[in-house]
Amino acid sequence: MSGDTLSKILAAQGFKGTDINKIADLLKTKAGITGLRADRDKIEFLHEGGLDKPISKITVMPGPWRRVELTCDDGGVWSCNAIDIERDTRLVYRQGEILDGDSFYLAGMRANIPAGILADVYDLLAFEMDFERDVRAGQKFSVLFEENYSDNKKIDNGSVIVVSFDALRGNVKMYRYRKSDKAVGYYDPNGNGAIKSLKRTPINNAKVTSSFSTRRKHPVLGFTRAHKGVDFRASTGTPIPAAGAGRVVARGFNRGHGNFVKIRHNGSFETLYAHMSKFAKNVKVGTAVKQGQTIGYVGSTGLSTGPHLHYEIIKDGKHVNPLTVKLPAIDNLDAANKKKFLEYRETLDKAIENLVDHPDLFIQM
Repeated sequence: MSGDTLSKILAAQGFKGTDINKIADLLKTKAGITGLRADRDKIEFLHEGGLDKPISKITVMPGPWRRVELTCDDGGVWSCNAIDIERDTRLVYRQGEILDGDSFYLAGMRANIPAGILADVYDLLAFEMDFERDVRAGQKFSVLFEENYSDNKKIDNGSVIVVSFDALRGNVKMYRYRKSDKAVGYYDPNGNGAIKSLKRTPINNAKVTSSFSTRRKHPVLGFTRAHKGVDFRASTGTPIPAAGAGRVVARGFNRGHGNFVKIRHNGSFETLYAHMSKFAKNVKVGTAVKQGQTIGYVGSTGLSTGPHLHYEIIKDGKHVNPLTVKLPAIDNLDAANKKKFLEYRETLDKAIENLVDHPDLFIQM
């Protein structure tokens, strides 16, 4: 429970300081456990021969798929054994359709897709589409994803394996594939990298309030000028993730953008994030950031009528529409990996065909 520490728990069981230190050191060096997480990690004690006997075994569960056993011999010496629990992974298939008045989330929940899997799908498809503008009634979607079981009981969900969505620009389909070097990525049906270097919409499911335009009447200034980005409505304090990996080249304040951050991603692309309420800690000029890393928080600084994110993409020094610009893929497969991927894709496609006809079945991994 909250406030408990390993030392407190062991002391409550009657362990002395020297034994507590030995057990803590064993957990750290043999199992990589430096502490217990409230309401997540479990610890159990075994009194061999009865409760009036000394504790002879301690079991720590640092998650559903790992068990660490500490045992004490007759001489009072403790030993540690970390055991990985075998997963029974099953692939299940769900498909749905957007109805009038639906969001993708509502349609996904109706299709019995877990919330966590839907969040992963959002992250994947955000490279190709905007869920606020691109979702229409009649669009169909499907997801093949992992469910992990132990002793025939579902423990958690795994990864999205295949996702398909009938977007406005055509069908978007991605397959999860592990390359020969063990790196995992998502690829289109032809083996081209499906994960783009930049996201079109940094904040998932945020409503577009103002689009990219060469002529827009400014809501504060009152005259017409170019709107060089897209505005996304979000409440003050909402984290703003970097749309792609890169390096911060500007961070500051000006009259129009308020608090803003600018990131250079490669020789061609830069992104800018404006009207922040505050910057994220340790995000300064020169800082290298990862895709999805929080760089600041939504606000209404500068020329702004309310809290929102103003997001710009600059390509070769020219502002482009984030919602329509063609974005480069991060990773395409080489010839050897592509050959294996196409065989793997064909296997998955055949499996999906069977699951479409028998939606209550699953694929044993």
